[in-house]
This record gives sequence, C-alpha cells and structure tokens, in this order.
Amino acid sequence: MKITRRAAFALLATPALAQTRFTAQRPVRIIVPYTPGGVSDITARLIADPLAASWGQPVAVENRAGADGVIGTEALARAAPDGHALALVSVAHPVNAAFYRLPFDTMADFTFLTMATRTPLVICAARNFGASTPAELVALARARGAGAAISFAGTGGVVRLAPLMFANQTGIELSYVPYRGSTQAHPDLISGRVDIMFDTVPAALPHIQAGTLKALATTGAARSPQLPDVPTVAEALLPGFEATTWGMVIGPANMAEELAATQSRDIAAALRNPVVLDRHRVLGAEVISTSPAETRAFVQAELTKWGAAARLAGIEPQAAR
Repeated sequence: MKITRRAAFALLATPALAQTRFTAQRPVRIIVPYTPGGVSDITARLIADPLAASWGQPVAVENRAGADGVIGTEALARAAPDGHALALVSVAHPVNAAFYRLPFDTMADFTFLTMATRTPLVICAARNFGASTPAELVALARARGAGAAISFAGTGGVVRLAPLMFANQTGIELSYVPYRGSTQAHPDLISGRVDIMFDTVPAALPHIQAGTLKALATTGAARSPQLPDVPTVAEALLPGFEATTWGMVIGPANMAEELAATQSRDIAAALRNPVVLDRHRVLGAEVISTSPAETRAFVQAELTKWGAAARLAGIEPQAAR
C-alpha cells in the first residue's frame, strides 16, 4: 500500500500531540514574509502538515513579501497572541533593524518560539582568483591596498554585512557591489568582474561543484556537510567567526508562556519528521530547535552583532520600502 506524504505525517503524530491546543477551532496561519521558494517558505510548508495533524486543525502558509520581510513581520506583530498567527522569519529579522527604521520593535513585539534551520555562507570566487584561503584573501587585499580594494558581491542583509564584519576583524578594506540576488551576481563573479561573494551554500554549491567557482571557506561554527573539505573561517583564520542564515518560528508579543512552550515543542517535533529532515539535507540547511528562552537570547545576540557590523560600516537605518 502506498502511503502519501500527508498520511506519513499523520502517522507520525503521537496521541499526546494530537490533542487540540487552542480555544477555538480555526486555522493557524504561518506567515512567511518572503517570496515563495526560499528556505523559509519551504520549511513552513513542510512543517504545516505535521502541525495540522498534531493540533487537529488546518495550518496554512501565507506569503506576505515586501520590504525585505518587514511587511509580513509587521502583520504578525499586529496579530492576536492566541497561537493562531505565527511567522517563519530569517536572519533578516534582526538584520533589518540595522538597515531600516522599523514599524515594530524587533524584540519587544514578538514571542520567540524555536529556531528551525541554520545555513552557513561560503566565501567563493572565480577559479582563477588570486587567493584560495581566507589568509591568502587577507594578504591579497593588503597587497592591493586601499586604492584597489577587493570587491564583493552583496545582495543586502547578512550577505552584505558578513563580508564587512570579516573586513573589520582582519583589518582589510572591501568594496561593496550591490546585486538584486545571487542569480544576477554569479555571472560577474564567475567572470572575475567582481572578486568574491559571501553567498549561501545552496546558491553557490552548483557552481562550486561545476568548477566555475571555488570555495575559500564557509562561515558556520562547523564545516558544511555539503563542503566537508572546505574549512570554516573560524578554524582557518578568525576563531569565533560565525555568520549564518537561519529560519525561526515566532509569534506576536504577549503569548501565554504555556502556549509558547507547547507550540515550541510541537514545532520541534514537526522539524524532526524524516521528510522534513531529508528535504533540508538536500537544501544544505541544518534543522535545529531551541526553547523560547534560548531563541530569544539568540535573536538578541544576532541583533547586537549585526547592528555593530552595520555601524562600523557607516550604515544608517533608512525608512522601510
């Protein structure tokens, strides 16, 4: 007998999880404040079925993209804190505070439930670029001097701030070249018109595997399973250096502590589903879960880290588009 994916999810829901958690039988919304197809969107859609089975009510994913995630996140901030409105946000949530004057408070207006995914960046360059390690990159930048700074392709957010943090910690100068997305940046990177890029592993991996780009290092705390022979920046040059993209489930502020704890546990269980784990493994994303307290502490640390990187680079918050 063939078991459908939905049926497989339902079979994995335990009787304890199958009990309804809410006071009203109406759908739960997971807002994804980005366009469809990204890791956050995929994660939300993968956990929707097991959560629906656990909670005994529909779970719908709603894409509300715009202003780098600000529009959808603001919608969550205005929702009732009854567990029926959640969002799956990315590292853009704390990073946006460095770039924009936001219509909400990054910390105070939300309840932080659990981390969901974590994905390292990879420093990549054309195969004939004159450096193949972080140390060689620093040496090359110093040899060129300020008048011919290493250029880096950035698409905003952490992909822009991570190279600036690297430059600050190594004492070199990098020149920012903005692109709308990785797809637009890759041809110039491959041709050498721009020197390097701190890109997500899933986006850069096909070009690295094809040999048109080379990986100098990854930026996670540990090596990427997709690039096991590539050292991290932390082990190769800068102990403690870490810059990752990630996904996280949050709710509006003032959710009851018991409700937040319950939803955090249920979402963690959904993330451990084999279908969810296998899909993220293909994407190059690590699936993780944390308690509400751990999640809040992590966001606060990210807010501090990326805010400092932006200030050192002279970035001033602008009105959200």
